[in-house]
Amino acid sequence: MEVAVGVLVDADGRFLLTSRPDDKVYAGYWEFPGGKLEAGESVEQALRRELHEELGITIGPAQPWKTELFDYPHALVRLHFCKVFEWAGEFEMREGQRMAWQTLPVQVAPVLPGTVPVLGWFAAERGFAGATH
Repeated sequence: MEVAVGVLVDADGRFLLTSRPDDKVYAGYWEFPGGKLEAGESVEQALRRELHEELGITIGPAQPWKTELFDYPHALVRLHFCKVFEWAGEFEMREGQRMAWQTLPVQVAPVLPGTVPVLGWFAAERGFAGATH
């Protein structure tokens, strides 16, 4: 399964995490928002569609960052992480999820297993030492 993931970073360097909706696997776990690619979609197209559907925003350019293969109990998922620094619109949690702007170490829990490596990448980029979550 191919998944586009948006790593939204605001002007203060904080990043957005959202909770998984109650009707999804790992409900209540915190993750970077995104979703599955549909047939014929690029990663950026899927990310643009998913973030509008889930959060009500329209993103600017999505900068490909890293790709990670993650083997969850329910599926083998290829996560395409893209950094996003620009968006328009008001955030609306359209799937009943919660949102939180975070820095390291993140204050929300539990963190989705596929999100943990991303926190490590942020720590490496930012020279952060210590637990990330």
